[in-house]
Amino acid sequence: MLLGIDGEFGLQNSTSAQAIELGVRIAVDQVNARGGVLGGRPLSIVTRDHRSIPARGIQNIAEFAAMPDLVALFGGRFSPVVIEQLPALKAAKVPFLAVWSAADAIVDNGSTPNYAFRLSLRDSLAMPFMMTRAKARGVLRVGLLLTNTAWGRSNLAAVQKYEATSKLPKVVGTAWYNWQEKSLVEPYLRLVRLGAQAILLVANDDEAATLVREMARLEPTQRVPVLSHWGITGGRFFSGAGDALPQVDFSVVQTFSFFRAPPAQLATFLASAKAHRIQRIEDIESPVGTAHAYDMTHILAKAIDLAGTTDRPAVRDALERVKFHDGLVRRYAPPFTPTRHEALGTAQLLMARYRDDGVLVPAER
Repeated sequence: MLLGIDGEFGLQNSTSAQAIELGVRIAVDQVNARGGVLGGRPLSIVTRDHRSIPARGIQNIAEFAAMPDLVALFGGRFSPVVIEQLPALKAAKVPFLAVWSAADAIVDNGSTPNYAFRLSLRDSLAMPFMMTRAKARGVLRVGLLLTNTAWGRSNLAAVQKYEATSKLPKVVGTAWYNWQEKSLVEPYLRLVRLGAQAILLVANDDEAATLVREMARLEPTQRVPVLSHWGITGGRFFSGAGDALPQVDFSVVQTFSFFRAPPAQLATFLASAKAHRIQRIEDIESPVGTAHAYDMTHILAKAIDLAGTTDRPAVRDALERVKFHDGLVRRYAPPFTPTRHEALGTAQLLMARYRDDGVLVPAER
């Protein structure tokens, strides 16, 4: 019985797909050690690399769908890839498990039945949370620095919805940049000149590292706090930012920190993780991807047993009927329902910062 993972494995400096695979593998080890699913059938894993290219991702869906033993598919970090894959996923009737990608449209896709289930951040939760965290820090005016993709537009929509009911902080401007831009300092400075006291950044690791290096070269009076979406944690942002990072007030939204995990669940996870060269929390790159995938795999295993079959539509239905799972990230009671395919909520959100050794830890403010 196969679990598929379609991710950005071959993208330079990316760690998100590998983190997702780690979480799935640790959970699969545990499920198989207990006897597998359906009375003794082991789970196996098959991966494909879309390298963040939507066309390649669509081709991967066709390959996965043709595998007779495939029961469900885990997706990777990039929302624009997943959004382009949605029609193929719907046609293939493959349960799709989003454990990183955050665009609202992935789950809010208009399909009935809906084959997309998310255990991850959602843009319409992330951006309002960052706005409220900025407000709590006394920030009255923010600027938005967004990637010119479906993911960036999803986040703009989330902020606009927040603005409809909240007057502060005020958005003084929105600046867009294109993927893999070599410089972000001009759009950043444009927002600062408009009066932004903080920047809400929607970026991946490379672009965010570029911005931090450029900000560090500015006068201190031109550096304002940056509150970042979590795409940066799916790659080697810390090493890319280098010595510039301590000079910038930079925090990032997360759904989970291993440093706040329930002790019993953490001990169980780490005991199995040792087989994958993880000795301690600090060894885990891109921790949310690993934790989300780990919990989702266990929920999926329960759904397969509940369905009593590997039939994909039956497993989809069963995912809506799993009653409870006591996971790393939270207690799910239930994880999903017929009207809610989102496993996480605002209560799971926190801001985090990078320690001097590159480890992501909960932020004090």
